[in-house]
Amino acid sequence: MADKADRADLRQRTYGRGDLAANPLFAGGFINFGYWAGIPLDGDLTVEHRIASQETLYDVVLDALGVGTGDRVLEVGSGRGLGARRILRRDPAHVRGVDLVPEQVARATEANDDPRAAFVQGSSDDLPFPDASFDALLSVEAAQHFEDIGGFAHESARVLAPGGRFAVTTFFTRTDDAGARLAELLRTFASGLDLAHRIDDVLRDLRAAGFVDVTARSVGEHVWPGFDRWIALTEHPNGWGRNWIRAAETGLADYFLVTARKPAGSEA
Repeated sequence: MADKADRADLRQRTYGRGDLAANPLFAGGFINFGYWAGIPLDGDLTVEHRIASQETLYDVVLDALGVGTGDRVLEVGSGRGLGARRILRRDPAHVRGVDLVPEQVARATEANDDPRAAFVQGSSDDLPFPDASFDALLSVEAAQHFEDIGGFAHESARVLAPGGRFAVTTFFTRTDDAGARLAELLRTFASGLDLAHRIDDVLRDLRAAGFVDVTARSVGEHVWPGFDRWIALTEHPNGWGRNWIRAAETGLADYFLVTARKPAGSEA
């Protein structure tokens, strides 16, 4: 397993110099597996379907957060800034994005000319924002890269205002031994690009950080079949990427929507 420095270099090569969004697995500047509910998988899938699946994943998270007019919103792992565009459709007061990779910050800044949006470089466990400065915080398919989920939980609680809402969606593991087994199936786990965070540990860390109403809901049924169908249509239809659905079917990993809330002042 790569050490922390090696993993940092790998993330830089993948998302900075390499720009993963250019991979045919993704489309439209997004980098997520997609939420495929309502997209017919038995017909011909198009790039438009792929983009729609990724936009819908954001919509699912934003619906769970109840983002609306006047909200101050933070996205952790904001990538190329396409998610921020989706957030802005809901008329927030402003959107801030933070990403560890400086090239992604530059791309997001270039992609967004709305004065309500701004992007900075920073780490998920050391967020460069004042206390209680946001009403809603989200992270879409980025937490599998976070080195310190506990630190992320505490920093999220710090920057959220009392009553602030939290939502994360990505793939997490179910068992203690999943990391080693996933490394045998999936190149991103073998290299250390993706880290095996157990869902029960994620929920524990959120509660330890002071969050309440902490819940995790599997949304894998709307992610894995569609993503696998899309992989089958790419230039590597029989490559290791087809093992994602195998990992899900064998119970090693699943795709979750995790939500929580920072207590209001009267609840503290």
